[in-house]
Amino acid sequence: MNLSFFDQFSSPSLLGIPLVLVATLLPALLLPSSNNRWITSRLSVLQLWLINLITKQLMIPLDKKGHKWALILTSLMLFLLLTNLLGLLPYTFTPTTQLSMNLALAFPLWLATLLTGLRNQPSVSLGHLLPEGTPTPLIPALILIETTSLLIRPLALGVRLTANLTAGHLLIQLISTATTVLFSTMPAISFLTLIILFLLTILEVAVAMIQAYVFVLLLSLYLQENI
Repeated sequence: MNLSFFDQFSSPSLLGIPLVLVATLLPALLLPSSNNRWITSRLSVLQLWLINLITKQLMIPLDKKGHKWALILTSLMLFLLLTNLLGLLPYTFTPTTQLSMNLALAFPLWLATLLTGLRNQPSVSLGHLLPEGTPTPLIPALILIETTSLLIRPLALGVRLTANLTAGHLLIQLISTATTVLFSTMPAISFLTLIILFLLTILEVAVAMIQAYVFVLLLSLYLQENI
């Protein structure tokens, strides 16, 4: 029983070939394709409005120097958003429940923001490791603490996204299993659990969108510290 709950997090395969690559590239098919006309359909208008809204929200904490990251951050936001939402569909696989994939997204982008700060303003970037006015005896300890907190940022990004999505998927499967089991013996309780499952699904849709936004927003804040 415990293995069946976690089977949903294992990468599916077809003829021995992992399908995680297909699951990763599928969200790109939902984005508007290039066309000679500006407006092709109501769906494309909605997609472009959503992309414009996401870009504006992500660029609010950044100054003009950080706007050159707009394409990267917006693309990452759309990728995470669509991947998280597609994972809520039945018989699908959510790549963002894999810690290895989330770390592969978080670590290079965090490292890029850090190297940007060290290249453009090394004294200011290194100055974050030691708050102003620190007593002399506490300087070594604070430098060690600040360095540790800086280095665990990509790990925190990946673990946060993985833990929230994994917990939601497990809770949905537990409640859906209880609804199925109780249907033949206690229909009234099964109906109540079905209502809870419906509300939980709505909550998970919100969590999938919020976690994608939080992931990219924290990256933009890290970038703002280094530009």
